Amino acid sequence: MPRGELLLVSGSLRRGSHNTALLREAANALPSGVTHEWLTGIEALPVYSEDDDGERPPAAVERLREMIAAAGAVLIATPEYNGSVPGGLKNAVDWASRPFPDNALRDKPVAVIGASTGIFGAIWAQADLRKSLRTAGARVLDADLSVGGAQAAFLPSGGLRDPALASRLRDLVTALVGAGLTRCRG
Repeated sequence: MPRGELLLVSGSLRRGSHNTALLREAANALPSGVTHEWLTGIEALPVYSEDDDGERPPAAVERLREMIAAAGAVLIATPEYNGSVPGGLKNAVDWASRPFPDNALRDKPVAVIGASTGIFGAIWAQADLRKSLRTAGARVLDADLSVGGAQAAFLPSGGLRDPALASRLRDLVTALVGAGLTRCRG
């Protein structure tokens, strides 16, 4: 993955995911010349255990760490399950945060957004995820985007129905890409 590329991570494994749709819109909002890659395979990661995290971690873990390390910046969209981050996404962050302090997330520009069918747009999950990412050493952008009522938030074309939300998403993506490209050039 070329430096400067944006890595898109959906915390939802569900087909028809609102968070994956939100990331597709983010990809459409990328500035000219900026590419993106999708992180897939979160469901293939074993549950984190320090016993399995030696010199040769599982292949799925190595791939996760390599993709994050190679990205200029990371955009994560999270749903909210039981008021927090879905287990699979939290597990991916746990694997990516090792070895500490020199891990794939260290000083990596990351932004967190989220969509849910509830009215708050996964704000608790976003807050918990930001906390975990900061603890791991990521450079988490203060910008956020919560899409509540996600079942009605998207047009049949896939775009966001609310122009103000679409504008905020474009601004967030532009800020994240700027942080990632600055980091890569600096």
